Amino acid sequence: MRADAQAYVDRIDAALSLIKTALNWDAALRRLDELNARVEDPTLWDDQTAAQAVMTERRRLDESITAAREIQQERDDALEFIEMAEEEGDAGLADEGVASLEKLAARADRDKVKALLSGEADSLDTYIEIHAGAGGTESQDWAEMLLRMYQRWAEARGYKVSMVDYQAGDQAGIKSATIEVKGENAYGYAKTESGVHRLVRISPFDSAAKRHTSFSSVWVYPVIDDSFEVEINESDLKIDTYRASGSGGQHVNTTDSAVRITHQPTGIVVASQNDRSQHKNRATAMGMLKARLFEAELQRREAEASGEYEAKTEIGWGHQIRSYVLQPYQMVKDLRTGHTSSAPNAVLDGGLDEFIAATLAQKVTGEKVDVEDVD
Repeated sequence: MRADAQAYVDRIDAALSLIKTALNWDAALRRLDELNARVEDPTLWDDQTAAQAVMTERRRLDESITAAREIQQERDDALEFIEMAEEEGDAGLADEGVASLEKLAARADRDKVKALLSGEADSLDTYIEIHAGAGGTESQDWAEMLLRMYQRWAEARGYKVSMVDYQAGDQAGIKSATIEVKGENAYGYAKTESGVHRLVRISPFDSAAKRHTSFSSVWVYPVIDDSFEVEINESDLKIDTYRASGSGGQHVNTTDSAVRITHQPTGIVVASQNDRSQHKNRATAMGMLKARLFEAELQRREAEASGEYEAKTEIGWGHQIRSYVLQPYQMVKDLRTGHTSSAPNAVLDGGLDEFIAATLAQKVTGEKVDVEDVD
């Protein structure tokens, strides 16, 4: 077989293997049979909520299994086509077959990532919360760069983005910000971004043009509705109001309509200022708190299942998930998977999909890559 054809076949086979591992293939086939049988039960819709959950699970499982089978069949058809063309000595037909394998490899990569989104909340909308670390203006500017990166990433995927909370920096950048991202599987994709992000660059704020290292943290949690039960004791809450602020002087209120809620048992703090109504901001903040507590429970379950626990710690050295180096060379390196990019500007413009796919794949395969930090 031609080398280019073999490379595409290898890529397709690797994607199929990962899809089947993520789905737990044999168990998935049995589960789909069970769900199909339940759909045929006339009493299913006696409980509308349960029926909807069954239909959603069935649709997602059926789509993943069908996609894997189609990829396998198209792979086999393309190989047969190429083999026939080579036997007849028709290079043009063989080229067509290789081109079809190339397109199929791209599709397999996309479906692979979708199949990796099997978590309880993966299909939901998401909040992305960013906080500047220690370091004043440097870290606050870096936090704003991350905010822009996630806005660009979400918009490129066709997601709707809205600002929930925005705390401007003292001189530049932001102290913190929270955006809500709405779209299919928004949380499933974005959840891999939680952690500390490190930037190395020549500071635009340093007249001596010295190299600086800055840190900011990202926290991602799903947008949940009332169907998710989360108990909150009102006596555990500390609720503060303050005057809203906005980027460039936008959306600045003249009343204390912004709301900040602290959940004292866990130390979780959420804030909302996206509405001029204090009542609406309080409701939004309470929804965010429920989501944060729900996400914490998801993390606890995942940690128990894997026998591991990774605590979110202070924003600084030794706790970062990814390094972005702009000077003295250019590279972005994910410290969990070892995935790298030599185009940091493209990543900072929202080009995160390769990093997200690598992290999702690692969660399924359990394979970890030992990498040294980017210096």
